[in-house]
Amino acid sequence: MDYLFVFLGLILLVVGGEFLVRSSVALSFKLHLSKMVIGLTVVSFATSAPELLVSLQAALNGFSDISLGNVIGSNIANIGLVLGITAIITPLAIDKGFYKLNWPVMMILTVALYFILKSGNEISRSEGIALLLMLFVYLWILIRKAKKERGTMPVDDDIDEGLSKASNFKIIVWLVIGGVSLYFGSQLLVNSAINIAELFGVSERVIAVTMIAVGTSIPELAASVIAALKKEKAISLGNLIGSNIFNISSVLGITAIIQPIAVKSQEVLTNDIFWMIGFSVIILPLAFLPTSYQLGRKRGIFLVAAYAIFIGMTILK
Repeated sequence: MDYLFVFLGLILLVVGGEFLVRSSVALSFKLHLSKMVIGLTVVSFATSAPELLVSLQAALNGFSDISLGNVIGSNIANIGLVLGITAIITPLAIDKGFYKLNWPVMMILTVALYFILKSGNEISRSEGIALLLMLFVYLWILIRKAKKERGTMPVDDDIDEGLSKASNFKIIVWLVIGGVSLYFGSQLLVNSAINIAELFGVSERVIAVTMIAVGTSIPELAASVIAALKKEKAISLGNLIGSNIFNISSVLGITAIIQPIAVKSQEVLTNDIFWMIGFSVIILPLAFLPTSYQLGRKRGIFLVAAYAIFIGMTILK
């Protein structure tokens, strides 16, 4: 039954995330925000909602290893699995935003997370506030940069302009469906994952960095693969890396403010976070060596193979 509940939990998270994005975008149109600003802020935050709900639910229940494992595992999956599979299907374009802003910010947050965890074996409320403030600074720079480049940068075509015509009643209904689905989906997923971990005698951390992390990355993976198969537009590497920034700064930041996140398994500091740092570092030379300014099929295979090694070693340990 636990496997069924995990499946149902994942479905609810996907459904909840979709309705939350819809309601958030529709509400943003009501507030007269541009599609560009909605894409850079509202959509990015809403798509991080599954990770946030799972991490928060786990932290409140006293399973902080799941909170950390979910975010660290999701960030590894975003690069190794999502970027890797998408690059195998179609080459990923390297834009200026990747190496001038997104990648440096992701590395700063990744290294900062390591030192935060290393210094006190937890993410305190004040450190959670600091992570969230870093997100606001990043968003401010992002929006400012986007406004300067308004004439040259494409508006996000994924945002359905038809949502601007949604009634207030529809927005409320979507918001309720999204919120309820995310809440119960996160509960089912966390509780079932804990039961499966106990059944197989593995730690909650292992379940979090593998099963839960892949589960909460499914929306990003599905969206990227569909976009790649349809070849509707170039997929920006910088935009995909942006989700890792949101995971660390908003998911861990907000969770820590509500409930400080303690490190219970030392493997988080001695193994998992180094894999996350490694995956974060390696995409820079992969993107530029040799100087092709795109992430092609061979590099995608390399990333997926590296991710498979990470999963295998984590489970075997």
